Amino acid sequence: MAVAAIGILRMKNLFGVVMLGGIYSLLSALMFVNLDAVDVAFTEAAVGAGISTVLMLGTLALTSREEKQEKKPAHTIWLPLIVVVATGVALIYGTLDMPAYGDPNAPVHNHVAPRYLTDSETEVGMPNIVTSVLASYRGFDTLGETTVVFTALVGVLILLAGRRRKEDDAPTLEELEEREDEA
Repeated sequence: MAVAAIGILRMKNLFGVVMLGGIYSLLSALMFVNLDAVDVAFTEAAVGAGISTVLMLGTLALTSREEKQEKKPAHTIWLPLIVVVATGVALIYGTLDMPAYGDPNAPVHNHVAPRYLTDSETEVGMPNIVTSVLASYRGFDTLGETTVVFTALVGVLILLAGRRRKEDDAPTLEELEEREDEA
């Protein structure tokens, strides 16, 4: 993932950047599968590697493939660097209080998971625990993920419809030749 991220930062060809972004999202999805967060991995694969890549490719079809080079940078590198370092420090500080990875005494293994396993069928009425968690306990999260996917799909359809409309409105070769003859 680090190699893909560095490649994204260093590359000037925007098509390559989009492809590396899709690879980065796919690697993120694989990391989530390794962490046993399959629902998050599925969402990352669908939205990050799938729909986002298609949206970016659609954007590239409407624009240029190469990054526009400015003669003088609009800002210095120090402010963004300070913001990134401060954000990284805050994130690392926030993880210091977390239990160790795979710790059987972590709160999720002592409070949340046992409750789901024992009470989900009586509380929700579904014998499948995964379905009861995704549809009931985490219903708003699932609704949010579905909304993100739907919104991305609508965005792609709007982009494609706008491109088709512009191509339909463009004059044909015969019309251009007639205009030249009239002039």
